[in-house]
Amino acid sequence: MLTGGCFCGAIRYEAEGTPFHATNCHCSICRRTTGAPFVTWFSVRPSDFRIVKGEPMRFNSTEQGVRSFCSRCGTQLTFQHAELGDEIDVTTCSLDHPELVPPRDNTRTSSRLVWIAPDGLPDHTGARASGRNSSCL
Repeated sequence: MLTGGCFCGAIRYEAEGTPFHATNCHCSICRRTTGAPFVTWFSVRPSDFRIVKGEPMRFNSTEQGVRSFCSRCGTQLTFQHAELGDEIDVTTCSLDHPELVPPRDNTRTSSRLVWIAPDGLPDHTGARASGRNSSCL
């Protein structure tokens, strides 16, 4: 069981099952919604994810994408895409122990900032060819 939440503690969640699609996303939408040079995400099945404390706010970052965050401290928590109902993306660094789900690749590297050096993980200029992380669609 993975546990996590926002910075201020108002929102807490649990994620069961096996995480998949662990990635560093370099798209401009992830950068702009977090104020970070890239965002590390992992995915789980929606049935394996639950909010156990608080109620996150939600907003549409695209026509089909909904992000959740803590309205008190601003921590971004999840992303869901309307066409990918079988996964929910979770911000890895909102985990209590983010080291348990390291990224396995970099996605959307065509948008990587020039001052972010390659890290040795596989790079995908867009979404990965097999399986995808929806966090920036």
